[in-house]
Amino acid sequence: MSRNVTVGLDGSPESLAAADWAAQEALLRDAPLRLVHAWQWQPYTYSPLAGASVPPVDDPGSEWADRLPRETAARLAERHPSLHITAERISEQPVTTLLAAAEETDLLVLGSRGLGGVTGFLVGSVALAVVARTQRPVVLVRAGEGVEDGHLSDEVVLGLDLDHPDNSLIGFACEAASRHGRKLRVVHGWTLPSTYGYGGAFDFDLNDELRAQLQHNMIEVLRPWREKFPGVEVNEQAVIGNASSHLIDASRNAALVVVGRRNRRTPVGPHIGPVTQAVLHHSAAPVAVVPHD
Repeated sequence: MSRNVTVGLDGSPESLAAADWAAQEALLRDAPLRLVHAWQWQPYTYSPLAGASVPPVDDPGSEWADRLPRETAARLAERHPSLHITAERISEQPVTTLLAAAEETDLLVLGSRGLGGVTGFLVGSVALAVVARTQRPVVLVRAGEGVEDGHLSDEVVLGLDLDHPDNSLIGFACEAASRHGRKLRVVHGWTLPSTYGYGGAFDFDLNDELRAQLQHNMIEVLRPWREKFPGVEVNEQAVIGNASSHLIDASRNAALVVVGRRNRRTPVGPHIGPVTQAVLHHSAAPVAVVPHD
């Protein structure tokens, strides 16, 4: 049994869309849904005149902060009466709250603002900080896509790095495809090694040969997962160029795009990676980021 699916609320349309998506995911997982809202008011500080008393100042948003998770839970319970839902407000900074919540969940779901049409996400600083630092999978959902439409899309898309294939990433994508009853499209981007020189790019026979080899390698990497998930139709794509553009294009018909984030630290802090960063900002579908070694 899954521990739970957790969604971070902030009252925005994006976080409410994330709550809708998380509710359906929790039902598919037969798991409880946890709603978390972080609200910590910090009043202005000032130095009163000598001898003057400082009147107490109430938090103007406290009532709203208490209502938000409670009312969201009531709305979701009305739509999904069989779903077990808990809701809480936590008096802490959002990043701190969400990182702690992620440690106690199987999946954390957050909202991200759409840029309009199919141009993608505008990932806020809170979401980016959580994605970069948590050790648990995070799904980012934008408003306006229609949760129902996403769950009716016909495939889950996985971005695979053949140089560092990770079982936790592949397993997450296979489980998602199986759970949602979707096909799995696996995309690997490649470029011609520099050892072939500039002219190699125009050698079509060479390109076809290398693509065939990569396709074979993908089949071998995915072979045990086909055996483990025989009901999932898997389609491999070895595509020329950076994988991000192909993943973004594939996201237009996807229920979910799954990408990885390697657990490594740089001198300036946690690192998300260029492909994952691009997909986060421009995917038309919800994006799952799976941390791995």
